[in-house]
Amino acid sequence: MKEQTLSNHTRIVPAFHLVALPILVLNLADQIYRLVHFGISFDNIVALLLAIALILVALYARMFALTVQDRVIRLEMRLRLESVLPPDLKPLIPKFSVDQLVALRFASDAELPALCQRVIDEKLTTRASIKQLVKTWRADYLRA
Repeated sequence: MKEQTLSNHTRIVPAFHLVALPILVLNLADQIYRLVHFGISFDNIVALLLAIALILVALYARMFALTVQDRVIRLEMRLRLESVLPPDLKPLIPKFSVDQLVALRFASDAELPALCQRVIDEKLTTRASIKQLVKTWRADYLRA
């Protein structure tokens, strides 16, 4: 498996991102074309609505999986922080947002206490800004 870094950690699922979604978008475009060029009919309207629904189902299925993943990461990170942070930083744990915890998961145990303090002190909230601060990347290959 290729070493994971900030620049390559996003996950592309070829069957989803490169096959299924383009087919669904092509189908939507075809249904719009048919509606415009062959006129409004019950069948054309139903086909267009079905094309829209299929795209929504695909996007929401992906979003639901990512939301569940984020909830699991939140729990995992709270447990990890309990074991890694010194006693004076443990009261910070409930203050972290899901986005902060998701980004912090890539930090090594050694750099996590200082990075947690910095995230709180500087009020860093975006995943990207926190991930950029990670010096020793801790890979996560079990992503949805």
